[in-house]
Formats: sequence, structure tokens, C-alpha cells
Amino acid sequence: MRIIGGDLAGRPIPESKFFSSRPTTDLAKESLFNMLNNDYYFDELSVLDMFAGTGSISYEFASRGTTKVIALDISTKHIDFIRKTAEYFGLSSVIPLHADAFKFIEESNQQFDIIFADPPYDMPGIDKIPDFIFNKNAIKPEGMLILEHSAKNNFKNHPRFKKEKKYGKVHISFFSI
Repeated sequence: MRIIGGDLAGRPIPESKFFSSRPTTDLAKESLFNMLNNDYYFDELSVLDMFAGTGSISYEFASRGTTKVIALDISTKHIDFIRKTAEYFGLSSVIPLHADAFKFIEESNQQFDIIFADPPYDMPGIDKIPDFIFNKNAIKPEGMLILEHSAKNNFKNHPRFKKEKKYGKVHISFFSI
């Protein structure tokens, strides 16, 4: 696992033995950020990385100049890892927060340019994430929700669905207002 682009391109993300999470593959991450690079100036974005896990997506945004990346995870071990890794890389724009992602959005009045959600594939309620995010007004008007999921989820009939990309077993759906 490595950082794909930006100032830290090619740098490996330290490994941790306690992770049972499934980080976004380098292929999927590279393709995702190539698409985003065509639509956004990273230094103008505010990003929420829900279910941050290893923090791989957060580091990728920060490496490309994003000045505010909130990395949420319910696991204290994951947040400690993200905090230490962000410090190791000198990424002060990564803000690790130990929180339940749904409670955070429920209680926050913040809006983000991009919300990246990579929940556990077997988590109950994945299909409800887009409605929850948009009903809570967590996305800025020109913003986007990016949801990583398995093949068993199909969002093509959702009113805010824009497109889906597939990278092996990884499916990434894009939603906007």
C-alpha cells in the first residue's frame, strides 16, 4: 500500500499487524484520483473520509494539497495509526477523529466538497448511506459522495447516482446533488 500521487507519491504507507480492514486497492485509488483530478483543485477541497481505516484515502488527498481532511473511524486503534502516520508524513491537514461516522454527520453542521465512504462491505445499511448523507445536507452544492462497495450493492436507481466504476471486486459509486 502506497501513496499514489502528490508530494508524497510513491511513499509506502507503514504496515500495521492489527488491521482487519480492507484498504482501497492501489489500482482503484489511482483511477479514482485520476478522475477527481479532472474535476477538482485539491487545494480548494474539504474532505470527509468516513470509515477511514488505514487512512490511505486521507493521505492521498493531503498529499495532493487538500488543506482539510477529516478522517473518521470508530476504532481507536485505527485513529491512533492514522494520527501517527499523518505525523510521520508531515500531513497536518489530516484530522483524525475517533467517532461513529453516522453520529458525526448527525451532530455536525459541516458541509464537505467530497465525502468518501468505504464502509465494511458486510455492514448493514450500506444502501441507506447516500440518502443519509444528502438528507443531512453534508455535501456542498457542487460536491460529491463517493461510496466504495461490493457487487451486491446497486445504486443505479438512486436519484443522485451519477456513475459507477469497477476495479476487480471493488465498486465505486458517485453521487451528487
